[in-house]
Amino acid sequence: MTKKEIVKTISDEIGLTQLRTKEIVQKTFDAIVDTLVEERRIELRNFGVFEVKKRAARKARNPRTGERVDVAEKFVVTFKPGKEMEERVRQLEEAAAAERAAKSAAASPPSDHETPASETTAASASSAPAAASE
Repeated sequence: MTKKEIVKTISDEIGLTQLRTKEIVQKTFDAIVDTLVEERRIELRNFGVFEVKKRAARKARNPRTGERVDVAEKFVVTFKPGKEMEERVRQLEEAAAAERAAKSAAASPPSDHETPASETTAASASSAPAAASE
């Protein structure tokens, strides 16, 4: 989803013009960035926490040439999702897993030549005494 799509969705939901909604969305993003620059952390309840962290200098390898290169320290923005976001994403994962299981079950019905579980159990029970008598 792009910022333009976010603006359209919000505009449609609350009845503001897209131009006015775009201004509000942009001001929100600007406020987040300004807070990160000034305070290095912003916590948005039920959404998550953005934080500026310093990544230490390190040695790396150029994948094309294999040559070792020094990578300078730098500041990076990290994001830790809030509990509500994590819960909703977890529900999405569970729904996707259930859907995969349903498709898998539908795609591979039991074939006619497979032995039913009840016959397998009976066969293994009758062969158990024979193995014990040896």
